[in-house]
Amino acid sequence: MSTASIKKEDTKKTWNPWIAVVVALFALLGSQVIIGLVLSLYPAIRGWNSTQANNWLNNSIIAQFIFVLLAEALAISIVYLYLKRYKGALKEIGLKKPKWIEPVYGLMALPVYLIIYFFIVNVSIKLFPNLNTGQKQQLGFNNPHGFIELILTFISLVILPPIAEEILFRGLVYTSLRKIMPFIWAMIFTSAFFAIGHLPEGGSSGPLYIAAIDTFSLSLVLVYLREKTGSLYASMTLHALKNLIAFSALFVLHLT
Repeated sequence: MSTASIKKEDTKKTWNPWIAVVVALFALLGSQVIIGLVLSLYPAIRGWNSTQANNWLNNSIIAQFIFVLLAEALAISIVYLYLKRYKGALKEIGLKKPKWIEPVYGLMALPVYLIIYFFIVNVSIKLFPNLNTGQKQQLGFNNPHGFIELILTFISLVILPPIAEEILFRGLVYTSLRKIMPFIWAMIFTSAFFAIGHLPEGGSSGPLYIAAIDTFSLSLVLVYLREKTGSLYASMTLHALKNLIAFSALFVLHLT
């Protein structure tokens, strides 16, 4: 076999879509478990009792920031290492040179997301009258005090998740599913995976169904942006804008 033939085969090499989906889900959940275990070593090294350790892990803004930063970085690293063997894979999942118009598309899509969300919520309430729409999301950032803690909270909720989650879901998961199924089904399955990943955010109160509805609705629009633009920057923009609105309501305006 000639060198030219080998290079041609390498260029055509692609990943198994279902394995890629499993890799993405592991990157999301596995990174949180791994970083959680790593951070739990710090109180042990300091010799803290269980009360002190739990207080630091659950209530410290700095601890929460470190957790989010390292977990998101590890998740992205897992995806990168998986795709490294496939030539052009990063561009294929939407990580290509951005165009100035793409963030504009993300901004314009906000009303579409809100309309879809309110429609699905109202339908869900009619189908499931006991749906708790007022259940609180356990974000892990409780009452940040001072400018520094507010900035760390902002980075943790508005900047990092849109980058990592778009790479994982609208990047690797959606691109993989799109290889083996029509657009509409790839959109639905990607959004369902994304929504399921947010169910545990109800904490001790149980599954947070309203967050699942919210993220499912958001993902429908994010996937559409990914499909139409061919990149992740419009969806990252909308995702960050949505999180910015929630951040402002919770920590700046204190509306809830």
